[in-house]
Amino acid sequence: MGNMRSLVGLVAVVVAATVYLYSLSLYLPPGPPRPAPTATGTQHGAGGAEGSSGASAAESAEDTSSRLKFPSDLEELRELSELLQFYKTEHTAYVLLLFCSAYLYKQSFAIPGSSFLNILAGAIFGLHQGLLLACVLTTVGSTACYLLSQAFGKRYIVSLFPDKVAMLQRKVEDNKDCLLFFLLFLRFFPMTPNWFLNMSAPVVNIPVTFFFCSVFIGLLPYNFICVQTGVVLAEVSSLDHLFSWQRLAQLLAIACTALLPGALVRRYGQQRLKVTAVHERNGLRENKKVQ
Repeated sequence: MGNMRSLVGLVAVVVAATVYLYSLSLYLPPGPPRPAPTATGTQHGAGGAEGSSGASAAESAEDTSSRLKFPSDLEELRELSELLQFYKTEHTAYVLLLFCSAYLYKQSFAIPGSSFLNILAGAIFGLHQGLLLACVLTTVGSTACYLLSQAFGKRYIVSLFPDKVAMLQRKVEDNKDCLLFFLLFLRFFPMTPNWFLNMSAPVVNIPVTFFFCSVFIGLLPYNFICVQTGVVLAEVSSLDHLFSWQRLAQLLAIACTALLPGALVRRYGQQRLKVTAVHERNGLRENKKVQ
């Protein structure tokens, strides 16, 4: 009975969020039309043109709605970026609301493809605003996934991934004294996929405060690289610009900046392991002396 209630509750949340996102897309104003084929004749008069104006407007709105979808490749990403940049000039609040809603939808339900939305954030909102949005939305969406899993999905996650959950549980117990550090390590070096960590965190009793902080800090380098990629895609007009010395130096600096927190975490972790090993050796030596 409890399993059925959890399933019904989860389905209800998914359906409500989907209906909301779909309803939001229906308010999309008419956008830039696709390139139309050239006219082949002049058999239609002025009256025919006036009669077809309403139909063409409806077709334009319908065509725009069909172009509004989650991107799955670079071409769709570029097309969606151009469309939303067009809207942003006159409908900034709507674009912001639509983007935030779509991002939280994907993160909350652990749907793959958030990297495309991070790139899209850089292309639409620029580096600083895009990075702030990506970090905040990633953290809030991942926390929503955590809460949904805690409320509805614990039993299903254990039954679907018993070995992975057991392994993560052991790691969490082994690193109980430095749990936040351990979670940051998992985010910087994702041996476990982020979507699985988001869903399984409440199952292995990771506090929501530690989870929240680890997502915001740990995914900052990844979000930074994705957002900067979106900025580059929006600014680049040719391959010559992309591979200029200035652009390559900028990308190298970004890569070094993004890798620095991970390098510090790794070094700190190695130091802790060395200290632990020394303590264990000392303990063994003391035991031997006592014997």
